[in-house]
Amino acid sequence: MSARSEHHHTVPLSVLLKRELANEKIERPEIVHGQASQSKKGEDFTLLKTECQRMVGEGVSTYSVFGLIADTLDVCRVEKVEIHDWILIMGRVINTVLLSPSLLFDGHNGSAAAIYSKENLLSNILNAIPSDLNRDEWIAALPRALVAGFVKTDKDFQERAQMSGTTVTFVIIEGWVITVASVGDSRCILEAAEGDIYYLSTDHRLECNEEERSRITASGGEVGRLNTGGGAEIGPLRCWPGGLCLSRSIGDRDVGEYIVPVPYVKQVKLSTAGGRLIISSDGVWDALSAEAALDCCRGMPAEASAAQIVKEALQAKGLRDDTTCIVIDILPQEKPHAPLPPPKKQGKGVFKSMFRKKSNESSSYNDKEYVEPDMVEELFEDGSAMLSERLDTKYPLCNMFRLFICAVCQVEMKPGEGISIHAGSSHPGKLRPWDGPFLCLSCQEKKEAMEGKRQSGDRYSSGSD
Repeated sequence: MSARSEHHHTVPLSVLLKRELANEKIERPEIVHGQASQSKKGEDFTLLKTECQRMVGEGVSTYSVFGLIADTLDVCRVEKVEIHDWILIMGRVINTVLLSPSLLFDGHNGSAAAIYSKENLLSNILNAIPSDLNRDEWIAALPRALVAGFVKTDKDFQERAQMSGTTVTFVIIEGWVITVASVGDSRCILEAAEGDIYYLSTDHRLECNEEERSRITASGGEVGRLNTGGGAEIGPLRCWPGGLCLSRSIGDRDVGEYIVPVPYVKQVKLSTAGGRLIISSDGVWDALSAEAALDCCRGMPAEASAAQIVKEALQAKGLRDDTTCIVIDILPQEKPHAPLPPPKKQGKGVFKSMFRKKSNESSSYNDKEYVEPDMVEELFEDGSAMLSERLDTKYPLCNMFRLFICAVCQVEMKPGEGISIHAGSSHPGKLRPWDGPFLCLSCQEKKEAMEGKRQSGDRYSSGSD
């Protein structure tokens, strides 16, 4: 870096703008990715799109999209047990068919939900973002657009009266900003170049998520293990009716609408040193810890790393399920290989949950006088299942939703047809029912069903086969 001049000179604004544009080009990272999988049922799908473009004023901005979409059939498997043809489930006796050596619940059949999500989710997300936003506004709009896109995809798929379901982990990379949305038990982790490890998703398995168990029971669902009738309970915690081990997914029409598609969303900004993302299905994470996954491929390029992680998982547990891994290296342009973190500090095995919070004084990502953070910055995080909270207009972009456009499905509504997202709110003093954003009637019904205010299945009962 050149030495600074002793004298201060006035620099024309046009020169500063040119420098900033040039600096923006230099600062954009290089995205290198690889994937690997071993299939048992053929129901894991990936979405890999680099160099996606969108118009910004008279220019073009690029971003990358990575998605891991895994069918939920695997989470309904009961471990191998000796049981009779009659099983007691939550106090109700049902007749079952034994499939030796394990029992599968029929009702999350096939890969239809995964395929539908792969084909429609990205467009549903992008359609929820206004077209006239600059780069900072577009990034700020992503968290709520992801919520709207996930819910619309679920709603449209359920209207097709198909019973399968899918987990989704969806990643959008714009510059150094990473936005992750997830439902289910696939996982996304980040190792920053500085050596710290971060979770960018959450696990929606009922077994390990107390908040989700409370939400489901408050909405009218039941949570419990499989009861064999003799008082012994087996397997993981499940949601009844349906027996799904997850609290969030896309599809799963027959399980109940308190199994919601509202994603956990986290948005972070890397330093310009970059980092490595690993997105994997539960076939990897049931076998490997995050540190084990990172350590087994340290120094390898992305493609070889993905293959090595899958290999390590299979060696540890065998091929019990579809096992898929995507590795993404986010690199400074001048560095051709994955960054090698410094030696681990003592105690580094504990995942860090603390991020440096972004200042609330400004929504700009470029107003820090060119001082880059030396760690990952958290820009946004929200895991609430309540649409009235996730689609709120206060943060981070106040003009995202149009008055006569449904905030979820983007359908045009006539004046007076829309229903406020805050209708029926338990905080009438803070939120008024005439405040937007607004939902169409069918999306309002979907919202009420997810919140337990309407019996699940009412809307589809007349058209079910």
